[in-house]
This record gives sequence, C-alpha cells and structure tokens, in this order.
Amino acid sequence: MTYSVRLEPIGVDMEVEEDETVLQAAFRQGITLMHGCKEGQCSSCKSVLLDGDAEHEDFSTFALSEAEQEEDKVLLCRLFAYSDLEIELLNYDEELLSNWIPAKKVTGKVSAIEDLTHDIRKFDIELDEAMEFRAGQYADITIPGSGVTRSYSMANPPSEKNTLSFIIKLYPDGAFSGLLAGQVKIGDAMEVEGPFGTSFRNQNHEGPTLLVGGGSGMAPLWSILNDLAENGDSNPIRLYYGARAKKDLFYTDEIAAIAKKLTDFEFIPALSDMDSGDEWDGATGFIHELVERAYTDTGIGNTLEAYACGPPPMVDAVLPVFQKISIDADNIHLDKFTPATS
Repeated sequence: MTYSVRLEPIGVDMEVEEDETVLQAAFRQGITLMHGCKEGQCSSCKSVLLDGDAEHEDFSTFALSEAEQEEDKVLLCRLFAYSDLEIELLNYDEELLSNWIPAKKVTGKVSAIEDLTHDIRKFDIELDEAMEFRAGQYADITIPGSGVTRSYSMANPPSEKNTLSFIIKLYPDGAFSGLLAGQVKIGDAMEVEGPFGTSFRNQNHEGPTLLVGGGSGMAPLWSILNDLAENGDSNPIRLYYGARAKKDLFYTDEIAAIAKKLTDFEFIPALSDMDSGDEWDGATGFIHELVERAYTDTGIGNTLEAYACGPPPMVDAVLPVFQKISIDADNIHLDKFTPATS
C-alpha cells in the first residue's frame, strides 16, 4: 500500500510505502527533514500527527515521553503510516528544504584501509555510482550478508563523489566495527545509503568557523575543513580536537599541510588523560574548557558558525559553552555519535 502524507506548515505532499518510515520516505523523495540518529533516540524529527492512522516502532521515551504521545506527537524516524496522514513539523529549515539531495542506495568495494590510531581506522569505499553529499553529512554502511548497518560521517570533501572515506572507531565487541577490525579487507563489497544528516556546512556563512571534535568525530570536521579549503575560505577557522593521550591523536601532518592552503587557520589539540610516557607541551584538559577560555569575553561569538562532532559527553559539554559565548542557535551544528541500538 502507498499513502499520501501532507507536511505542514511547509505545504509539501509526498508518498510513503507501508514498509518504510515517514522519514525514510522523505529521504527517498529528496525532502530533507530535520533528523539526527534515525533510531528514535534524539527527538530531532519530533512532529505532530494532525490526522490519520500511524504507529511507531520501538523508540526511547527520552526522545518522546508518554505525555507527548498523548498530545499526538510522533517521531518520524519510527513512524509507519496505515492511512493518509497530515503532519505538522515542529522543527524545519527552509534552507535545507530548498537544497534537497535525495538519499539513495549504492554498492561499492573497500579500496583502502589505514590505521590512524590503535583503535581508529580509515576505510575508503569506491562506489559503483557517484553520491552527492554536503560536508558534514553521513551515510549508512552495510556489510552484505552481515545483517548489520551502521551510520558513519563522510571524511572526504563533497568534491570526491566516487570514493567515500570514513573514520571509524573500533570496538572489540561491536557488532559492526568488530567485523571491520577482523574480517573486512580491500576488495570486499559494501552497501552504502545516503546522504543523511543536517549538521552540514553552511555555504552561505561569511564569518569565522569553529570546529570542535573528539575521537572519530574528526570525520565530518575533516570533510568540512577540506571543503572550506577547496572553496578558498579566507575567514578565521579554528579546529579544537580533544584526545585522551598522545597515541589518540592523528592527522597532525595532514592538518599542517592543509593549514598552508588557508589564510587564517589554527589547530588546537588537547590531551585530557596523558600516558606516563607522553612528551607533550601542548594544551591539556577537556576540549570544551579550552573553547570556553578562548572565546569568553571576546565578543565574537555571534559571528561564529560552530560545529561539534564526537562522543555524547563531549557534545553535551560543549553546547552550553557555545550558548555562553553567544553563538546564535541557528549557527550551532551538533553531531552526537549516539550508540547503536541493534
């Protein structure tokens, strides 16, 4: 069965199949609705069901409370239609809607594997069909036959459409990353679906850019940074990156190289839990603390476009800092790497 969905207040009509969520249907038709985890955990796609019959798959009550359910609020990433629907979007961006890139599924093969640290790998996937995306977006990757899919940010700039790079943290017991660590080799087939994500570079911003990351959160920041360099951005760009110990740092040579292409760039790495043998004369402490010290009382917060990508504790800590230094809410882009639910 196919049902029609009316999205208000933007006045957009689309179709949804019975075996796909409303959000999946929007992606398929190139309608970029606000979203985050796509797993019912983050509430980015929360909306109101005005009319029609629909049901949810499993979701977190943190994202949608029982009280909100009684008010007919829904999560589009977990919502299946059983009739024609009318939905009121609570969170939407007209600029996103005017720059639609339809999500699609493509096949490819692993073309390169690189050890970046003891637990982070870079995987390149050569696609059978080019994929358009924006710097900062992500894709879903499936190892054929594994039955497991995970979301990872593209680490390459959008100019590279035929081969996508991913920076992935390996977990020994991870259902997906465990396979990447021990079984995947160059030439292996992969399935990729995307692009997804709304925390991508604002191409219309004409002021300074602030990038804050940790762990594999370097991936979308590296894509954004390379995109800025390719487009000849001459505004101030600052990249703050937090790691525990010196062994967790990577891309230092590559960052030094890209700095030569930029007019006003500075890289500020910081270690929060150094190993006893680390020789380090750089910054120490948590990365959000460094950002706060650097920008408090500078008066330039309202000129910044800020991106934070990495583990939930880091992103949760840096958001109030962004707010304290007066970055406009529309200029804050957060990519919280929420854990997979299955």
